[in-house]
Amino acid sequence: MKEMITLFTIAIALSMDTFSLSLGIGTGSISKKRCLFFSVLVGIMHFMMPLLGNIIGNKLVEIFMLRSNFLLGLILIYLGITMLIDIFKPNEEPKTLNFINMLLFAVGVSIDSFSTGIGLSAITNNIYLAMLIFSFTSFCFTYLGLLIGKYANHLLGAYATVFGSILLIVIGFFHLCKY
Repeated sequence: MKEMITLFTIAIALSMDTFSLSLGIGTGSISKKRCLFFSVLVGIMHFMMPLLGNIIGNKLVEIFMLRSNFLLGLILIYLGITMLIDIFKPNEEPKTLNFINMLLFAVGVSIDSFSTGIGLSAITNNIYLAMLIFSFTSFCFTYLGLLIGKYANHLLGAYATVFGSILLIVIGFFHLCKY
């Protein structure tokens, strides 16, 4: 049960940047069909990136004899701090949402799940379940963000990113303490 709570907490934290950016994109003119396609694309990337990160991470752990809890803790803290710093940088949103822009966005918001996948084996032995949780959560947050973006102001996006950043940092410290 503790493992599932941790996985869902990480999934929510990983999806907060997607949610906040989707809010901004949703303020533009985007059809519901395109919202759905866009959300599916982000969900797929949040499945694939942790898988790649886990494969690469396991090799790094073997080569350098690192403890995966320590590595995951450092990565999560780094991601949280990076997300907090990014709040103060000016955002450049794509003007049109063609397939290339959607794919670049999906890959960009999934990079954090790639690095989370590096230490994912420290949390669970069921990597595929974790990736499904990450994928489904990011799909839901993206779709919700796009829909809410049509009605909400940009202020909510910054709060969502701050909340996600704090979650990543707290979970990162939790894993460092295990080390």
